[in-house]
Amino acid sequence: MSTPASAWLLLALAGFGALMTTTALVRADRLGWGNMLWFLSGWLTGELALFHVLLSAIVMATFAWASDALQAWPGLLAVALVLLSWAGLLVTQWRARPMRSVLEDALQSALGRDYRERMTPARRAVLRDTLPLRELAAPFAMRSPGVEWNRNLPYAHGHGRHVLDVYRPAGGCTSAPVLLQIHGGGWMLGNKHEQALPLIYHLAQRGWVVVTPNYRLSPKARFPDHLVDCKRALAWVRRNITAYGGDPGFVAVTGGSAGGHLTALMALTANDARLQPGFEDVDTSVAAAVPFYGVYDFTDRHGLKGSGDAMVRWLEKTVMPCSPSTDPGLWDLASPIALVRPDAPPFFILHGTHDSLASVEEARLFAQQLRAISKNAVVYAELPGAQHAWDVFRSVRAMESVHAVTRFLEWVRASCQPPN
Repeated sequence: MSTPASAWLLLALAGFGALMTTTALVRADRLGWGNMLWFLSGWLTGELALFHVLLSAIVMATFAWASDALQAWPGLLAVALVLLSWAGLLVTQWRARPMRSVLEDALQSALGRDYRERMTPARRAVLRDTLPLRELAAPFAMRSPGVEWNRNLPYAHGHGRHVLDVYRPAGGCTSAPVLLQIHGGGWMLGNKHEQALPLIYHLAQRGWVVVTPNYRLSPKARFPDHLVDCKRALAWVRRNITAYGGDPGFVAVTGGSAGGHLTALMALTANDARLQPGFEDVDTSVAAAVPFYGVYDFTDRHGLKGSGDAMVRWLEKTVMPCSPSTDPGLWDLASPIALVRPDAPPFFILHGTHDSLASVEEARLFAQQLRAISKNAVVYAELPGAQHAWDVFRSVRAMESVHAVTRFLEWVRASCQPPN
């Protein structure tokens, strides 16, 4: 009796699912261009593990009902692979279990165990320490009620990417703290309305104004064009955010991946006239910086990048206007790890241990060097099992990170306000 085709199809699907589970469980950052495929698979699988279990269960039930796939050995092998995958997916969820304590321990270690006491009772009341099931059950339902979204406001002239969005409480606000969110995408991709939406809506619902700019993209744009545009957006905030209820005197900055890199540079190159052509007199300092899974060294001077020289060569061809040997000073200017300074604003650096695209060892070293020299707080949280871009949609890691970042930003805001 021949083996039915449905049994082989089921085995192929189970094998593919097992491979995806492996990418969520195992860290890999030395696969060259394979890093991107590993990231995409591990990211979706690890953050949506329970949904993968549900999907594979539906597939198995469908095959069992509609075919005789489970009567042949390939079908039975597929069942075994699926059960192994489920065990691996449960491990990924177990890794996410201590997120709240990891993040809170990092905050308390850097800010003090009583850091919440600096906030007013009214601001402490907006903090959240639990994860509503309705949020986790709808990971792609990003937008939330009670938030007004103002789109495509020009912040400069001369390029179609010089636009930004403003999110604010729908009921209006006055003198609200402002967060500038810089999108990622390898300096080549991305858009202002695609990333960090869980954080954006969470803060806007709690009285913050969030500004999300686009910036010119490589390969047409070369460093420091991306950074100059982000500073132009900050200059627009200084001039115009009062009209949207924001406080131009308190602007924090955040972003992930390339946006994390630009976030760190925004904090460490404040008021650098070289990066403010035509608006040299505008104050481009920020109150705090929250880089997610950023890149902190373009030159890989410490040899911590999994891709090593390949990453540097790619940056030379795509993002930078020259080689490191031609203008080492410019490459240092693009490397936050070379710019640490005593007057850096408070930092909250977040990185995943299983990041395939941005080196966690590099993030760890950046945090260590910044902490050694900065006069302000440096919080560093390393999230077990987290892949790159874990905060893009609502998952356990994403929402715990959102809550922790909110606590940090509220602490910074309270620290900047005079005592009653």
